[in-house]
Amino acid sequence: MRFYPMSGSESDRERLSAEYKAGRRIGKISLGETWFFFRSAYRIYYIPYTDIRRYFRRVLLVPARMCCGKGELEVEYFVICGEDGELAQIQLPGSRAGKALMEDMAKRAPDAAVGMPPQSQEG
Repeated sequence: MRFYPMSGSESDRERLSAEYKAGRRIGKISLGETWFFFRSAYRIYYIPYTDIRRYFRRVLLVPARMCCGKGELEVEYFVICGEDGELAQIQLPGSRAGKALMEDMAKRAPDAAVGMPPQSQEG
């Protein structure tokens, strides 16, 4: 497995591997003791909880054709922000996973703000 840092410097590969395997899994995400991990293709990215400044759920409505007409599907994402803005947007398996992840993140990253950042007021 190859690990790639999203912020900060690289860490010991053996420690990362052990913590990734022992972490709580929610979809593509693994919650370790020190690091937040997520998979994308064949890469595993990690972020120390101390580098997470804000996190929130983003729900997008995707138009879809169904057997009996048109509708919208809800697609859930988990967004992590650092000092320089959004670091990652990770697709979740559903709303139940999103709620469980938000509860767990409150314990693991207590100093991070929860919710979308305020939109800038222009004009």
